[in-house]
Amino acid sequence: MKGNKAKLLTLAEKCKNILASNWKGHLNTIKADAKGSKEGIYTSKVKYIIRRGKPYIWVPEKDLHNVNTVIDERGSFAVANQFPGHLATLLKSMKKLPARVALTGDVVPLKDEKVRSVLKSLEEVILSEQKAISQLSYTASGVLSSSNHILTSQSENLKDLLNGDENYVVYKFTPRSCMFIDGHGGRSHEIDLEDLETSKADALAPFSAKLIDGINQSGSRCRALMLFCLIYLNAKAKDARMLSIDRKGFDVLGKVAKQVKEDGKVDSEWKEFRFIFKEEAEDVESFCRLLVEMEEEAVKKVSSYSGLG
Repeated sequence: MKGNKAKLLTLAEKCKNILASNWKGHLNTIKADAKGSKEGIYTSKVKYIIRRGKPYIWVPEKDLHNVNTVIDERGSFAVANQFPGHLATLLKSMKKLPARVALTGDVVPLKDEKVRSVLKSLEEVILSEQKAISQLSYTASGVLSSSNHILTSQSENLKDLLNGDENYVVYKFTPRSCMFIDGHGGRSHEIDLEDLETSKADALAPFSAKLIDGINQSGSRCRALMLFCLIYLNAKAKDARMLSIDRKGFDVLGKVAKQVKEDGKVDSEWKEFRFIFKEEAEDVESFCRLLVEMEEEAVKKVSSYSGLG
């Protein structure tokens, strides 16, 4: 095993993964009217894709952002790490916020020719998900098909930008600064824009919500996560959920004993555990393969312990 740095992504890589894994974010522009710029900030949720490392944002035609950006192009764009399905409810009960990327920069409307080019990229994003899923093995496709398709599919959530009845203005967001805000107390870390530009998102990233939700929807997969906590980290978890994934490994929430009360009852708490793959997962297929190999290895270890008994 290499040093700690080898176990984790850089913050710039984490930012790229968050941007690549989501399709919705909060756009903020400076309020304006016919008399000019105001001091207030207008915020709304918008959909986007990443193209050549930059967000391209779809704003409904009647949205106030379209007025604001005529007067002042400055804006900010915030995207959060996804907590799909029941995981969001669990983390809300823990008062845990998702890690987030906060960009500041210029919000520039695209001209017709550029819009056509970006629409073609949007079509490619939608088709690439469908094509990738169609080529998966039975095991990998089984994990993805267990997820809530409406909540976790990029293509499902972006297709209305092409086929819906609403009209949009498409913007290019050019970052001037980037902050990574972690999920542990909301600490902010400034990211060098050159590092952000040269870093690449994992091939897994667009499928991370589907993978996480698919695993968490499976009782056998969750029991396997509990087994991982016991076999690899000697932590006795009575429940477990996949929290996040990347090419180097994954993070698990495990429900473990906190303390034993005087009446004999046990207080429990959810703790995070990090697991590292023996090799990097290049795509969905290899992630699922490595996960299955870990499951098989854990079962063998349990069996060998039982044999000693």
